[in-house]
Amino acid sequence: MTITKRAEPQPSRTARGVLTGVGHLGQSAPFAYDTAVPVRRAGAVARWAWAYWLACAGFALALSMTTGLGPHRVWGACAAVGYATAAALARPSWHRVSALAALVGAVVVPLALLVASGAAQSEVGVVERSGALLLHSGSPYLSDPTRTVDYNPYLPGMALFGIPRAVFGTSVFTDARIWFAVAFLTCMAFAARRTAQIPGPSSVRPGNAVSLLATFPAVALPLAVGGVDLPVVGLMCLGLALAGRGGSGTAAGVAMGAAAALKWTAWPLLPVGLVLLAVTAGRRTALRAAVAALLVAVLVVVPVALADPHTFVEHVVLFPLGEGGAHSPATSPLPGHLLAAHVPGGSALATASLAAAALAVAVSLLVRPPRTVRAAADRLALGLGLAICLIPATRFGYLVLPLVLVAWFRFPPLPARHPARDYSVAAPADGT
Repeated sequence: MTITKRAEPQPSRTARGVLTGVGHLGQSAPFAYDTAVPVRRAGAVARWAWAYWLACAGFALALSMTTGLGPHRVWGACAAVGYATAAALARPSWHRVSALAALVGAVVVPLALLVASGAAQSEVGVVERSGALLLHSGSPYLSDPTRTVDYNPYLPGMALFGIPRAVFGTSVFTDARIWFAVAFLTCMAFAARRTAQIPGPSSVRPGNAVSLLATFPAVALPLAVGGVDLPVVGLMCLGLALAGRGGSGTAAGVAMGAAAALKWTAWPLLPVGLVLLAVTAGRRTALRAAVAALLVAVLVVVPVALADPHTFVEHVVLFPLGEGGAHSPATSPLPGHLLAAHVPGGSALATASLAAAALAVAVSLLVRPPRTVRAAADRLALGLGLAICLIPATRFGYLVLPLVLVAWFRFPPLPARHPARDYSVAAPADGT
């Protein structure tokens, strides 16, 4: 009797992908997914696109009929038509046409109308005035603010968006909204090219990904009426994307420092991004990024703060906390504002709650540091969401920051010509 050794069954392609891509950190697994699932999911999304555009149209129409702000009414009317047209054109083979209709109706047309008429949110005028003040006095802050519109709650870097109007005068191309949009879209386009790759055989070109993001009502509205948070969140996404790609860390640090020089709400990005770099690329890389970020932020903020510390604190610390000489118009009925407005000592209680939430998020970074860009974006979005809800002077519009962070890194903005691969993160070989 001849005894033959029975060949062991070969693992399936999917199993091999799991073993080599997930079981061994840092290895790629191009076949570690079921190619039919994303295709079916994409088909389902295409079939239900009309419902999404119709819901957007309903939101825009409701806003135009209920808001007391003129620029928002203009946006709502234009966007309702654009979204309704996109819903009517929504077909699996016409998805680009419907997205283009939404982009034109929700962004291009209202932005053009509002810029031509000069109607905008008050933030636009504040930024443009701060640019002129920075050029003529060296500080973007009025020394004796008396009215709400006299206050500039942004850090000195935001004044750069008002420089074009201060230098070249009033025109369509010097409107601060145009530069908000340019900065946001440029940052998101670069972030799309540098975002860590996400599993799935199908992908979206970076330009298409940014266009779809721009049609989302929470983004389209500030693009048209003037939202200072868009360039901030654009730089935040770019900083996280660069941190997720590793490298020397310098570029990620510069992006994070630039965001931190615009507004206080970007400062939570620094610990989250640096922890991500420390885990995925090593402590030396994180240290280089920290030096670059702090250098950029310090060079922009500190000279202005030292020139007139009292004015700086009045504008960018006390006023946002609701303790300035005038009340902030940011009064959305979120927990922090409700505490400050209706509870004795509520402002201090809201501030203490804000500090406790920040401490909890900081501890979570030490106990369970994020190891992927998506995890870091989620942690940052959680911290920002808590801060927005707890700060005494707050508004619903600030929620665009966590919304974009959560949504963007779940959407694979990859060039379609490259197959997506599954990357997991390994600790640096040198232990640093």
